[in-house]
Parts: sequence; structure tokens; C-alpha cells
Amino acid sequence: MVKIIAINCGSSTLKFKLFEMPEETVIASGMVDRLGLSGSTFELKSNDGKKIEFQKDVKDHNEAVTLLLKNLVDSKIIDSLDELGGVGHRVVAGGETYEKSTLVDQHVINNIKYLSIYAPLHNYSEARGMEAFVQANPKLPQVAVFDTALYSQMPEVNYLYSIPIEYYKNYGARKYGAHGTSHRYITGRAAEMLNQKLEDLNIISLHLGSGASITATEHGKVIDTSMGFTPMAGITMSTRSGDIDPSLVLFLMSQLKISDPNEMADILNQKSGLLGLSGISPDMRDLQKVEDTNQRARLALDIFVNRIVKYVGSYVAEMGSVDVITFSAGIGENDAEIRENIINQLSFINAKIDLEKNDVRGEEIDLTGEGSAVKVLLITTDEELMIARDAYEIGYLNKE
Repeated sequence: MVKIIAINCGSSTLKFKLFEMPEETVIASGMVDRLGLSGSTFELKSNDGKKIEFQKDVKDHNEAVTLLLKNLVDSKIIDSLDELGGVGHRVVAGGETYEKSTLVDQHVINNIKYLSIYAPLHNYSEARGMEAFVQANPKLPQVAVFDTALYSQMPEVNYLYSIPIEYYKNYGARKYGAHGTSHRYITGRAAEMLNQKLEDLNIISLHLGSGASITATEHGKVIDTSMGFTPMAGITMSTRSGDIDPSLVLFLMSQLKISDPNEMADILNQKSGLLGLSGISPDMRDLQKVEDTNQRARLALDIFVNRIVKYVGSYVAEMGSVDVITFSAGIGENDAEIRENIINQLSFINAKIDLEKNDVRGEEIDLTGEGSAVKVLLITTDEELMIARDAYEIGYLNKE
């Protein structure tokens, strides 16, 4: 047995989950919040009921990692740092450089920083987290787990945009997708639940959270996904617009007298989606509370479902058939109404949902209705477990 930490570094946060491997038991989890800001907070919870919470200014990721490791030892969750067998890091953008998870060294860290051109809000922070663990324990193996890796082998017909090919060759302008670690877990778990091989299934996986994406997996290989060059593309999300005509962006910049493209990007990323349509909230639950009396809230919910159905339909057409549709992430796992509305609009593929079984939140269950030609599964996604598995297999076992 060995302990592995899964890390997700943001610009002002460090989230962590500690696993005992290969049993895949969660030992502890928590986060350091408000890095570099006043009033930073530390939170750690263990599976035996221990809980540590305090406020302490933490200036950077180095201090956050030091604080995390110190509290793991001080609380006796681990006896010493020697118990740690590896660290896995979520990395948003691997570009075309990384087609799978990889062992971290300084060269990899430098590449991740360079690839921040594709994810400026994420990659630098993730690289800083790796450097912090190097400083804390240079011998501890680290593994980078890339959200984009799952999509690296998509067919050209699906990842290329219809723009001059030189822009792809010279600048990497292509569809990269996102949420790949989640979709990798979801499809693998779906095959396990059905006691079938992944290679024998056509799966459309719906990761529906604040950020939302849909991925088509044909006989074990990803062929398409809804997010594009950035996570802004695809379906309507909480605050992101999803797909939009580029000419409309130029038109709005002209009408709104916007000269800075970053200002327009902020509108499409932070002020659009459910929030922009409803004018009320980006939270699905808030809209559902008033949908019977507020037409804009109802419209926002209808558009959310409409865009999902369109993508699912296109993927069914592309694969020729679908065996499984899965629901995961915050909305997918907890919103029975959204799940029902989506499946009801997929009657053309004879998909049916069991209304009684669907009256559930956050459980792993087969929701397939009687007579359905498609399996409908609710799966609680676990990106941290996928990260821990890769860190264990690529980092710890290779070290041995």
C-alpha cells in the first residue's frame, strides 16, 4: 500500500485528495483557497472524521504545498513524507505535445508553461504546483494528467477547423476539447457497470456541470467532443455562450464599442450562458425555482437542453448508433428534471428513462427505462481517482 496525492492547482486555489493505492481508498481531501490574497484559508478532512480549518495568509503555491504536507503529518494522517509514493497533477492543456499522462521533470514543466498559450488561466498555476512539490521533495515522483490527452487522436475531420490549414500547422489552431479526464473515467466506468468491454460500445458521455461538454466514444476511441480550441465552445453552459457565429462577436464589439478582445472574451466566458439568457443566475437550481413564472428562466433551461440534444443527435448520426448515454458532473448527477427532459427529446433513437429510478441525486445507477434501445446511466465522475491511478501506475510503479 502507498499513498498518492491528486492535485488540482488554480490561480488562487490548491485542491487535493489523498488516496491509498492500489485500494483506491480516499484518506483525506481539502483545499487551500485565496492564494496570494488576504484571508487565505486551509481545509483538510480525513475519512476518520478529523477536520482542520484555519485562516492564514498563503502567498503562493510553495507555501500551500508546505502547509498541506505539514498538516498531513501533524494530524497523523500520514506518519511521515516517506509514505507518499507520488503526486498526480491535473493539467488543462497538453496541446499536441502530450497524448497521454507523463512523468514530470523540468523539461515537462517548461513545456506546460509554454502550452499556457492554450490555457493561460490554468497551465501556469499547474506548473507552479509541480515546482512546489519539487522544492518540498525532489525525489517524489510526479505525473501530469492532461485534460486534452483523450482527444489527441480524434480524426482530422473532427479536430480541424475550416480555416487556412497553415493556421493549424503554424499555430496549433484546432479543437483540443476539455474534461478529458472525466470522460475517460465515465466511459470506463460505464463499461464496468454493464459488464462489457469498452471496445464493444458506442458511448455518448454528458459531463454537465458549470462547464459542460459532450464526448462521443466509438468502440473505445474518442471521435468527437463538443468543446473546441477552448472550453468556451460547445453547448450552452452556466456562464459560457457555447457555439457562436464569429461574425456576431465582431458585430457586438462594434456595437458595444469594445476594442479589447479580452473584454469580449470575458462577456462570452463569464456573462453569457444561463446567466446571460435568464438575467437571473448561472445556477440551474435558481432558474428551476422560478421557471413556471419567469419566461426567461424557462427559455434558458429549454436552450440548455436543446443544445445538448442537438449534439447527441449529431454524434448518433456520426457513429451510426449509440449503446449508452451517461450523465455526470454537478447538473448531470443531481438534476432529475434535466436528465428526463434530455432523454424525452431523444425518442428518435428509442431512448427511455425510468422516472422512478431517475428520482435520485448523486448516485451511480442504471436509469434505463423499459423498452429503451439505449442504456441510460448515471455515473458519479471521479477525475481525482483517474489522476491518482495515473500517478500510481506511471510514477510510483515505474520508480520501483
